[in-house]
Amino acid sequence: MNYAERFTDAELERILEEATIYMCACPAQVAVAIRQLRTLYRYQVACLEDAGNLALVHQTIAESAVKAHEELQDCLDRVLDLEQWDRTTLCMPEGLRRKQLDTLFREDQ
Repeated sequence: MNYAERFTDAELERILEEATIYMCACPAQVAVAIRQLRTLYRYQVACLEDAGNLALVHQTIAESAVKAHEELQDCLDRVLDLEQWDRTTLCMPEGLRRKQLDTLFREDQ
């Protein structure tokens, strides 16, 4: 049992940075959740290596983490497509950037 990474850790970090700069938290929240699932999965795999642990418990959690990871990667793929992010650079589209900046400037006035 293992999960397939459609997004590298570096790509997830890039999405987080881009979303944080332009205050668009939704893609960033999905990226954070994917990273947390990877941590959960690795933790469960480590628990499986300890013969003193009940393997079925950790296997069950790991399998669920793999399924959730796949679902959230699908979600992030769809969100990036819907918002029309540049899939090569993982930059937020200019129109969305301007929208976020316009919102900030209106709030400051």
